[in-house]
Amino acid sequence: MPQDSLFDARLAALARLPAGLLHQAYLIGLEKEALRVTPDGEVARSRHPTALGSALTHPHITTDFSEALIELVTPAVTTPAAALEFLNNLHLFVYQHIGNERLWATSMPCVIGGNAAIPLAYYGESNAGQMKTIYRRGLGNRYGRVMQVISGVHFNFSLREDLWPVLHDAFGQHENLEDQAGSDSHAFRDALYMGMVRNLQRLGWLVPYLFGASPAVCKSFVQGAPDELQSFDDHTYYRPFGTSLRMGDIGYQNRQEEGTGMKASYDSLDAYVRSLTWAIETPCPQYESIGVKVAGRYEQLNDHVLQIENEYYSTVRPKQITEGMERPTLALRRRGIRYVELRSVDVNAFHPLGVDEEQLYFLATFMFHSLLRSSPRINSRERRAIDANEVTAAHRGREPGLKLERETDAMPLTDWARSVLTQMEDVAALLDGGSAGPHQASVQAQLKKVREPDITPSARMLAEMRAQGEGFATFARRLSEIHRQAFQHQQLPDAARQKLDALSKESLAKQERIEAADKRSFDDFLADYFHQSQPSQLEEAR
Repeated sequence: MPQDSLFDARLAALARLPAGLLHQAYLIGLEKEALRVTPDGEVARSRHPTALGSALTHPHITTDFSEALIELVTPAVTTPAAALEFLNNLHLFVYQHIGNERLWATSMPCVIGGNAAIPLAYYGESNAGQMKTIYRRGLGNRYGRVMQVISGVHFNFSLREDLWPVLHDAFGQHENLEDQAGSDSHAFRDALYMGMVRNLQRLGWLVPYLFGASPAVCKSFVQGAPDELQSFDDHTYYRPFGTSLRMGDIGYQNRQEEGTGMKASYDSLDAYVRSLTWAIETPCPQYESIGVKVAGRYEQLNDHVLQIENEYYSTVRPKQITEGMERPTLALRRRGIRYVELRSVDVNAFHPLGVDEEQLYFLATFMFHSLLRSSPRINSRERRAIDANEVTAAHRGREPGLKLERETDAMPLTDWARSVLTQMEDVAALLDGGSAGPHQASVQAQLKKVREPDITPSARMLAEMRAQGEGFATFARRLSEIHRQAFQHQQLPDAARQKLDALSKESLAKQERIEAADKRSFDDFLADYFHQSQPSQLEEAR
């Protein structure tokens, strides 16, 4: 990689800190999505089990687009082991309450029945619950339901709270990260996090290469016979050197971007918020044809470019925890960035949890590295290169000699990857306290994948499908059953079971209280919710 003097200076400043200060320097959390399916691999039509609590209010077990699409959420913890232990307990608890159903082992679904086979998630009759379901109905009307049941693992990262003053003293006062960043601790934090977000986009192609696990897809997922996909067998499409079809152009994305000019700005937190606010307030003729309230039923929350912020798909998002029904953009304006969410990680079909400890150590190192690197604003030419590289790595990442675009030239993916990973070795050593440790081991494991593409998850998946004579659906069903049996042979610790039982009951009671407290009509509730985005309130929130 080109010499980065700012990165070198920041790394040197951190190396001068007292020994042990960077031990457990970060917090991480996981959000893992998985479809509930029948033994035959069909999307489950059953309701979200009551024993799992309320999907509206449970802090750790909820649903995403569909009633069948479970989302398991860990708290923010200091080690990958702690995150995986919590995630494992959630899986064990879920398996106690879903009968003979199982959780689909891969990111890409196999939905033979099309849109009609996918039930929308239901969150009860409160205004808040209805809003969530209507938003999902709108997504289905805009993009199709099948697209919305693609699963992934979201990796949430933040620096330990007490480290921010240390970073500010170590190098913040000497860097003009943003107007007043040197004297304003919140501006300093937001500027560093936004720089991290931009760098994660610049280097985002590395994630599907290293961890992509969706090189093949059930033909039921794709209408017609796309030119860019090859037939693996009668029921499966694939790309020979593909890594992540989920992150490619058949995966979920905002397809209206070209027509509306919508592209979030990552120049600053303020620019990001303003670009999303514009999209939520701007009507889109394409969606006006759907209608909003048709024959007394809401078909979408509105007919704008985005219904709400969450509709904007991106590989990485700056996040702040919302309070009540607070809008996400307003939360960011009021309290700044709390953590950064990396959304480009496929579910690893070979692991019961969909992710492993080595991978989490690497992702934490990757994100810390992205925070330390210099991060100029992204111009239009670089934006086109970033978008192209993401798709190229997803479609052809393991292709020998493949080149990616940079602002002024092209570079072989493997050369660029080696350069990035070599620079990350110093960051990993810092996080390991100077001696050999798991961060450094995780980087070495990824360097091996660059040298040996055949050991990447995507290559392993295609190799096993060939060896077993399996198409995608058969492979995914077999792995799903293997993982189900693995969980059945484990015992959920009593303390964890009691805690999760209590949380489920508390969440159901909380949903009942919310429903009982609703006094406004849904029309008024929705109008009040969107009124939060009016410019006067945005200015008051500064």
